[in-house]
Amino acid sequence: MHLDVAKNRTAWEKASQHHLDGYDELLAEATQAQLLDRELALLEPILATRPTVIHLQSGHGIDDLALVAAGADSVIGVDYSMTAATAAQRRAVDLNKPCRYLVAEVPGVPLADETADLVYTGKGAIIWMRDLAAWATDAARLLKPGGALFIYEAHPMTPLWTWDEDEPRVRADRSYFGRSHINDSFPANGAREWQWSLGEIITTLVAAGFEVQAVEEYAEPFWQPSDVSAAAWTGRLPNAFALLARKS
Repeated sequence: MHLDVAKNRTAWEKASQHHLDGYDELLAEATQAQLLDRELALLEPILATRPTVIHLQSGHGIDDLALVAAGADSVIGVDYSMTAATAAQRRAVDLNKPCRYLVAEVPGVPLADETADLVYTGKGAIIWMRDLAAWATDAARLLKPGGALFIYEAHPMTPLWTWDEDEPRVRADRSYFGRSHINDSFPANGAREWQWSLGEIITTLVAAGFEVQAVEEYAEPFWQPSDVSAAAWTGRLPNAFALLARKS
């Protein structure tokens, strides 16, 4: 395993412990799990067909329960954190939901070709991919012909913004065209994040055989700590994006 990947896995095993420490709280949250309105706006036609979904880098698994609630027939979550996958599987069993979990690195998912109708990913996933082309190829391999890939993710500009509350600023130690940086915030403090521009993400997906159908950018971040009110999050700057693509 690549050294940075191994370090990141260690960081995420530590960060994922709160999925177990706060299990009862997350279990209660899971019973009310819903996708965001902007996710539903793009996914409703697909979810209406009761798809089989693979969720790459599934984390705590709450989004998997939301996908089932929105119409998915079943969800297979894939995450390299044993701690996160174990907690997610326990929660799915407790709630009797059709979700199962694999502990595996992405790319290199140990599932058969053309397993899914929909591959869902994001909310802090692409930044852990050091080989974007391999990731896109694996996502395409897992999809049936005509299947969809959906990404809802932090905007590639987001790592540049400071968390200053008085006005937005660009961090002096970051570049939009940088290749990687060290995360210095919760939950994965100390892990290395890889950077991909929006153009690189779209071009890589096209090269992997996807037809991009929608790209939307949003001012609101998909996640923010409850004790921070950064000026960069107040509507002037991009902080998230969604992308929907079909396998050709």
